Amino acid sequence: MKPVNVGLLGIGTVGGGTYTVLTRNAEEISRRAGRPIRIFAVADRNLEHARNIAKDACKITDDAFAVVGDPAVDVVVELIGGYDLARELVLTAIHNGKHVVTANKALLAVHGNEIFAAARKKGVIVAFEAAVAGGIPIIKALREGLAANRIEWVAGIINGTTNFILSEMRDRGLSFAEALAGAQRLGYAEADPTFDIEGIDAAHKATLMASIAFGIPVQFDKAYVEGITRLEAIDLKYAEQLGYRIKLLGIAKRREDGVELRVHPVLIPAKRLIANVEGAMNAVLVKADAVGATLYYGKGAGAEPTASAVIADLVDVARAATTDPNNRVPHLAFQSDQLHDLPILPIAEAETACYLRLTVADKPGVLADVTRILADQEISIDAFLQREPKEGKTDVIMLTHRCKEKQADAAICKIEDLSAVVGKVTRLRLEDLQ
Repeated sequence: MKPVNVGLLGIGTVGGGTYTVLTRNAEEISRRAGRPIRIFAVADRNLEHARNIAKDACKITDDAFAVVGDPAVDVVVELIGGYDLARELVLTAIHNGKHVVTANKALLAVHGNEIFAAARKKGVIVAFEAAVAGGIPIIKALREGLAANRIEWVAGIINGTTNFILSEMRDRGLSFAEALAGAQRLGYAEADPTFDIEGIDAAHKATLMASIAFGIPVQFDKAYVEGITRLEAIDLKYAEQLGYRIKLLGIAKRREDGVELRVHPVLIPAKRLIANVEGAMNAVLVKADAVGATLYYGKGAGAEPTASAVIADLVDVARAATTDPNNRVPHLAFQSDQLHDLPILPIAEAETACYLRLTVADKPGVLADVTRILADQEISIDAFLQREPKEGKTDVIMLTHRCKEKQADAAICKIEDLSAVVGKVTRLRLEDLQ
């Protein structure tokens, strides 16, 4: 049977892993797909590197547009990353009637609606399992495995760099800066780690999961994004004493009035499985009405784990390429004319419990003033921790019951105005994830 000819754009870490796994497991993959899948052409700016990996087994060029325009190429695998050039190449491939597989979460989070619409018009597939959580098949689980369910919420550790940093801060008592430097030395963090540590990478992924889980258009620009750069090691220590772990989570939660889409550090009860995901690993917890809670765990990055997801998409394309486009699994799980325009709620309307840490003067009446302010905003206290006074000051840590973000904001503003409160109040959100 005629093989599926793949045009590979980028043969770096993931591209090289894709080439290696596809070559090593060629027979097994062919048995699953029903016909051979082969790399027909590779485009990479570093021709010497490309030739070292691919040898003389396929065409090699530094012109990516030559690959997407090659009539012999059936599927384009886009692994170059970024927004503008990747968007142009993907749209050109679609215009030329080629299926697309991509690991580019940033591209789809920002331009996904345009790309999916173009693919529907041309009757081609855009597959993106590798764009979220590396080798964990979370896209397929949300889109197909849980198709019988009304999904209530999704919460995921979906950035391995930040999870590694938080693990180091908790286990070794390092500051954020020290843990980040260690992550960079070990290759977990880029020289410019902004996308990771500021939560942007996780927000790209959470945006895609929200769209698939709830059947809404891709709306990255409306996500609330907060990274881990302001976290202090002392808060991880206090959280531990209260029975919690701090993780950077991507959260998508369905409510009657809209969808919460947010990325930020979260206190999670230490007894939850997801709270015990350490190092650079990823995990996604999904709560649905019929099946209940399901957890997906594994490597969220790396050459071969991500290549596993890329090749799984290639197998799906090989199986579905000859089917009626109207009978394929929709890109965002729901039929394109059945997407709901549920609004993404502003962060002020989000509902969470809170962790509050404040430094106060060690004198009578301070806590009464603080608790009165919280009560005025209809915020009740769930747990309380006070440290031994030192130099006339003490740390007070409070866990609140659930409240709206705007209530917590108003209370914090008034607490910080108290003369006995030193500096700013540290606020972190808390999710029970029952």
